[in-house]
Amino acid sequence: MKRFLKLLLSTLAVAFVFATTAHAQATRTWVSGVGDDANPCSRTAPCKTFAGAIAKTVAGGEIDVLDPGGFGALTITKAITIDGGGNLSGVLVSGTNGMVISAGASDKVILRNLTFDGIGGQGLDGVSILGAGNVLIQHCIFEGFAQTNVEINSSYSIYVLIEDSTMTGGHQGVAIDGSTGPGPVAAALKNVTIQNTQTALRTLRGHIDVTHSIFQNNAAYGVYAEVGSVNVESSLFSFNGTAVDAGSAATIAVSNVDFFNNVVAFGGDPGVISSAGNNRSTGNSVQGAPTGTMTVQ
Repeated sequence: MKRFLKLLLSTLAVAFVFATTAHAQATRTWVSGVGDDANPCSRTAPCKTFAGAIAKTVAGGEIDVLDPGGFGALTITKAITIDGGGNLSGVLVSGTNGMVISAGASDKVILRNLTFDGIGGQGLDGVSILGAGNVLIQHCIFEGFAQTNVEINSSYSIYVLIEDSTMTGGHQGVAIDGSTGPGPVAAALKNVTIQNTQTALRTLRGHIDVTHSIFQNNAAYGVYAEVGSVNVESSLFSFNGTAVDAGSAATIAVSNVDFFNNVVAFGGDPGVISSAGNNRSTGNSVQGAPTGTMTVQ
């Protein structure tokens, strides 16, 4: 009987170890176009989708792409890095959002080297950000979404950086939506091109900084601040309906900006558009004028 009990306990202990290992989360996981979500998402046994991999990745860990593929929609509820590397790493969606970020107030989410495709206008938002501490979107392509390529609608403080990325089509390129929350909502665009939307950049609250970016062929507005503030520096507006416009509770500041061939360069809404006096403008059907100045030092 004692030998039987010892053998039984040993068997249970081994089974517990295997079960614990099977459910452990890795700091780095992998996906592949020929993977399987039943796999452990290791480099030699990758998963098929981002959703399959994130369940097996520890908070603060990283999901990497091994080879080209479409890896599906995803809801992110924790700190994570998703890196497509040098592969054709796609998120193709129809009738839904590409990714929803609903993480904690101190979580950092990084999306890098990814292509978000709404399949000819059938997708809703490319990335919908409902909450996180920091979000970095870097070297990404957005196309084919019906609503907003990147929508920021957080109920608490959040900082979003979009860098070296391109957005084509959709109702809006980047938007800060929602009512005023308990803390600052801020975004920055660096080396971003937004084309063929209705409104390329829009804010209903918070603050947006823009540098070295291009707003081209957007039917209604390049930048429209309804509430909040936007600073634009060293950027280009061309062939837009109205390049920049500010509502009564908003301010826009422009410095070293080119306004070429827009229908209207400076909109006439009652907000304040301040200029550093170093901008260039030609070919606009209606020039308009800044309503404020900035101190040049």
